[in-house]
Amino acid sequence: MRVIRKRVEEEIGEFQPRQTELQSLQQKIQALTDDIQKTAAVADPKTLQTKQDQLDQMKKDFQRKGEDAQVAYDRRRKEIFTPLQDDIGKALEVYAKAHNINVIIDGSQVPLVYAADALDITRAFINDFNSKNPATAAVTTPPQ
Repeated sequence: MRVIRKRVEEEIGEFQPRQTELQSLQQKIQALTDDIQKTAAVADPKTLQTKQDQLDQMKKDFQRKGEDAQVAYDRRRKEIFTPLQDDIGKALEVYAKAHNINVIIDGSQVPLVYAADALDITRAFINDFNSKNPATAAVTTPPQ
């Protein structure tokens, strides 16, 4: 479980340059929009049209770069999390069999009306998983 947090932190850092670029472009778009609005009444129509064309191009670039970043992020997220999800799924199956558990329900995926605290195996499973995967257990401390 702890390795998941480390992977998320790495993933966030990996995409920080794109995020910074998009924020910068968004600020430039806002500045140009403000400039067009402030000078619309007094500026030369050709100058305004040039600025508007520039703004339209910046907006298109922003949208494309944002879409490209989202696709890259989704792809990277899948690359990182699919093997982890597979490992955790296998570990859950082993844990369930070892503890005579017939069904495990992910409460974040299925709405639960009520479940007794004694039925929640989350903490016990995490401790078991971390004890069997010491390399990942040393990465970060899980929340209590």
